[in-house]
Parts: sequence; C-alpha cells; structure tokens
Amino acid sequence: MSITAPDETLTTAWDIAVDDAPVALSARGDLVAVAGAEGAVTVLDATGGGRVGAFELAGGALSVALAPDARHLVATGPTGYALWRREGGAATVCETGAWSSAAAWADPDRVAVASGRRALVLGPDGDELWATEPAASTVTDLAWLRQGRRLAVAAYGAVRCHERHTDKPVVTYPYIGSHLALAVAPTGRWICSGNQDASIHIWRTRDGGELTMSGYPEKVSRLAFDDSGFWLAADGAPDVTVWDFSGKGPAGTAPRSLRCHETVTALAWRPGAGGHLATGGHDGTIALWRATAGRPEVRLRPERTLDGDAAVAALAWAGPHLLVAAYRDGRVRAHQLPSRTTL
Repeated sequence: MSITAPDETLTTAWDIAVDDAPVALSARGDLVAVAGAEGAVTVLDATGGGRVGAFELAGGALSVALAPDARHLVATGPTGYALWRREGGAATVCETGAWSSAAAWADPDRVAVASGRRALVLGPDGDELWATEPAASTVTDLAWLRQGRRLAVAAYGAVRCHERHTDKPVVTYPYIGSHLALAVAPTGRWICSGNQDASIHIWRTRDGGELTMSGYPEKVSRLAFDDSGFWLAADGAPDVTVWDFSGKGPAGTAPRSLRCHETVTALAWRPGAGGHLATGGHDGTIALWRATAGRPEVRLRPERTLDGDAAVAALAWAGPHLLVAAYRDGRVRAHQLPSRTTL
C-alpha cells in the first residue's frame, strides 16, 4: 500500500488475510469482526490483528455486529443468523431460511435481527425476547432510537417504530418505495432512509414532518450520521454527499460534495464530533476527509488518500485512532492515526 499524501503520523498497525471475501466489518471495544461472502466470520484483536475466534454462517453472510461491550456478536445472512459468545468462543447458528440482512444492538443485553418480514429482538445468547408483526415485505434494515427504547424497522412502503415488547408499530412513517439503508440521528430527531429509487427520505420524529432529497444518479444504499447527529453522509453517486442537519435540518439547503471514487463502496465517520470521514472505493482507494469543512455546494478534496490492491469492501473505526479496512481480496488492514486532529 502506498500513501499518496505522505504524513509520518499515519502507520499500518497490522495487516492480515482472511479466508473469504469480506463484505462487512464491525468494531467495538478491543475487537474487530469480519464477515465474508461465503459465510466465514472472523473475530480479531483490534490492537494486533490476532485471531480471537471464528465460525461459519451457512449460506453466506451479509452483516456483522459486535455488542457494545464486545462480549457477543451477531452475523446475518441469506439463510439466517448466528450468535457468538466471546467467553468460550461458542457460536449458535440459527438456520431459519429467512433472509436476514441486518442486526443492531440496543445495549449489551438486546439485539434486533432482521429475519424475513419480521424483526426479532434477542438476548445475547439468542433467546427471543419479542418480535414485530410481519411487515409487507422483507425487512431491509433496522435501528434503535431513544437509547434503545424504540426500534425502527424498514421494509417496502414504510419505516415502522416499535416500543419495547410491542409487536404492532406505535408510529408508522410511510414512503412508497424500497428502503435499502436506515440511519437514525443520535439525537433521535431524524430518521433517514436510502432508497432504491435514488433518493433519501427524511422524517422528523417530533411531528412526522418529512422531506425527500431526490435526483441521485444511483440508488442510495449507504448512509450514516456522525456522533453529533448534525451531519449525514450518503452514497448514490461518485460524489459522497454530506448534509447539514443542525438547526432546522437540511430543507432548502445544498450538501457538501466529496469526490474521490468512481464507485463508493464504504463510508465511516470517525468517532467524535470532528467531522472526519473515511470513504472507500471500488478502485481500492481510501480517502480521509474533513467532511464538514467549507460551505454548502462546495466540492471538497480529501486530506489524504491510501491506495490498495483490491476494492474496498468495508470500513470501521476501532476507536478514534484506528481505521480498519477490509478489501475484497481478503486483506484486512488497520491504520493508526495518533491524533484526533490529524487525518
């Protein structure tokens, strides 16, 4: 790997290979989890890249999510899901036959798993605590609001919110279309969906007010809020767009544009509120940005770029100083950034 914008402060902390083509990453505490297309899930030590555990999810993997305390993990795939316990390293594979695209932890003791047309809320060992009633179609993504007290579930036609142990939704946010990704502001003020029809749809949770940002050249399948909840990054074009959600929100405003990749394959905000964003591309490039700099409608330049040998499959921050990148050829690298102000 070559660093195209040299800086002594960035080093490669570790570099390993996994025996599968990575599709997803998760980093929590001192662990990093890598999920592969053929179902191999590898758990690594974030400090040195050593293997902590591994298991197989039959039928392939789509996502992986470590618990906030890094004691448990959930991986999902086309034929079901699996739970892994750090203590003892045991994995429980649940081959439900239902398409399971996503998982999200509310806290160390509860995780929501998309399972066909329902969302299941499980304990860390896989015991079912409650489940939503079936949606009109397959659940594509889910996220927690209100510090884990409310669950947002996306499926064709609507995002539905459930309170704890309520199978029927308490709030429904309709939108005729296919939701591909869901992002909830840490403040709880906004729910956003990236959609098959090349748009982002936004709901204000306080009163249900809504807004659509359309005109993207491609479907929007990746979007994420930073830790402040004021900035939303999204794909859907060669440019990554960054929308300002401070104040009254993005209505009537233009986004900042980040152009580095012909095809965006990953994006991840650095922990904290510094406006630092990492993006990855199909060409193997990783770009590091001060994504909230400048003015709306300005096209920003990356602070630095890193060149790889294969397409970037996923990015995750293991704390504010370690950026982990997974490449389609099976390489997983961790880049050390010693200062919060340095990119």
